[in-house]
Amino acid sequence: MGINGLGDFLSIHPTELKFPFELRKQSSCSLQLTNRTDQYIAFKVKTTRPRKYSVRPNAGVVLPGSTSNVTVVMQAHKEMPPDMHCKDKFLVQSVVVPKGATIKDINQQMFEKEDGKIIGEFMLRVAYIPANPPSPVPEEPEEDSSPRSSMIEDEVKSSVLSDHVARSLEESTGRASSSEEWPMISKLMEEKLLATEQNQKLYHELEMMRKEILRNQAGRVSFFFVLLIGLVGVLVGYFIR
Repeated sequence: MGINGLGDFLSIHPTELKFPFELRKQSSCSLQLTNRTDQYIAFKVKTTRPRKYSVRPNAGVVLPGSTSNVTVVMQAHKEMPPDMHCKDKFLVQSVVVPKGATIKDINQQMFEKEDGKIIGEFMLRVAYIPANPPSPVPEEPEEDSSPRSSMIEDEVKSSVLSDHVARSLEESTGRASSSEEWPMISKLMEEKLLATEQNQKLYHELEMMRKEILRNQAGRVSFFFVLLIGLVGVLVGYFIR
């Protein structure tokens, strides 16, 4: 059996190292190494670019049925790689060690291939992913269909329409010279004058009504005051007796 098939001691996840890529910034990803056997398994992580990556821990012992976490840190890039493609690779080696072994007992000789010795090997590829993926296009806000909004909109339209009619009338008056336009303008002017006179007449009638109401209220107050004085005089005379 070759790589990824020889000595299947550890379950490795993920099977591809994906680093968020951003210029001049470090990035990292994690590996989970799970021991699927009933023996002590030592592991060692190697890479084709040791100066570019930092692996912590790069070696250790995984107890039966347990999992060890490995963090891989990629150094910052000064330039964008062509097509965001990466050719770097990692190799995870594993081997059975005596029960009770610790990281202090691990050495390079443990992972050397000898007659009858089984070394597990698993190759991982490296991939770059965008650090800041584009955000979705925000949806346009729905139009406000509330009664207040509709009322305001109608008032604006009415105001604009009134201004437009007034300007049109003024422009027509200023430039009217044909026999067809003058009768219409004359009629509008007469209607405007009549409306003004009616408004003045109505205002005058309202003013007269207001004065009449104030006069009646003053009369009632005076009568009430005289009646109150007379009542007080009667009461005083009664007590004097």
